[in-house]
Amino acid sequence: MLSSILKKVQPSLNNSVRIVARSYSTGNKEVTVRDAINSALDEELARDEKVFVMGEEVAQYNGAYKITKGLYDKYGPDRMIDTPITEAGFAGIGVGAAMAGTRPIVEFMTWNFAMQAIDHIINSSAKTHYMSGGKVYNPIVWRGPNGPPTSVGAQHSQCFAAWYGQIPGLKVIAPFSARDHRGLLKAAIRDDNPVVCLESELLYNYKFTLTPEEQDKDYLLDIGKAHVEREGTDVTLVSFSRMVANCLEAAEALAKEGISAEVINLRSIRPLDVETIVKSLQKTNRMVTVEEGWAQSGVGAEIAALMMEHAFDHLDAPVERIAGADVPMPYAMNLENAAMVQTQNIINAAKRVCYRKK
Repeated sequence: MLSSILKKVQPSLNNSVRIVARSYSTGNKEVTVRDAINSALDEELARDEKVFVMGEEVAQYNGAYKITKGLYDKYGPDRMIDTPITEAGFAGIGVGAAMAGTRPIVEFMTWNFAMQAIDHIINSSAKTHYMSGGKVYNPIVWRGPNGPPTSVGAQHSQCFAAWYGQIPGLKVIAPFSARDHRGLLKAAIRDDNPVVCLESELLYNYKFTLTPEEQDKDYLLDIGKAHVEREGTDVTLVSFSRMVANCLEAAEALAKEGISAEVINLRSIRPLDVETIVKSLQKTNRMVTVEEGWAQSGVGAEIAALMMEHAFDHLDAPVERIAGADVPMPYAMNLENAAMVQTQNIINAAKRVCYRKK
């Protein structure tokens, strides 16, 4: 099976007709996150014939979330490959294909289902370059929705940022805006290392404005570089993926009460941009971390430890961590809302570290 797929995804470079990605206008354009990902995939498929996409329903069905809409019609079954419902199987095929010189993009319908394939992601993909003495690369992108959507219960609502962020050999990105999704995904596809891309299903319909530069087919963002979404002086809110939106909302509310909150969008979980976080803390002297996953051994716990190590003398209050409730995600809506991070939780934490009454 692997040999036949490799044969399919290595078309002749002498083809007389070359597929060209769609082009954008020269002005600003409002797009959804879904369309931003779709355009990034389209442009990279057109740019490099070694790139292909595989996963459940990615081809003829246009993707479970319509992320790959139109790409099967454009690139055909050799580049857009539907797989059986067997994550361990097609993840292994993806690793082998990457070792053989292609650049697979493996989509999981949800990262919860990737638990079936975690052995290949960690033991086969992440460790290959090291265990081969730097001779074998594994340029593969593992992507799909991560974290809680709504009303899907305990087994489909987990955040895997801390899980994969611990693994040497993996790069882990968690985009927020349309710009993030385009620039980071395109950078991941071109990277020679395996990259885990943690998206949010609840962000797919969010709309953002892309500048002409951000619409360019070669627009890339550095993996491992955070972005300051909002400047502030009183408290730093650090988050990633969908929770950045909640932090920005909290910052707006805090501003009305005289608290100036700086919001950092991590973009990358591994490598982590410690320099940008420390620089912000040196300015505000207070910090709140926000994530959808569990607090224990989480991303916020890592950031808090790093601030102790690199910026202890600048802390005017302990770092606060806001995270999902320490329970399996409930199914009942009222309990689910109580278990998930809400904007008010962030506002309360910011007031606490600023020594204001809750």
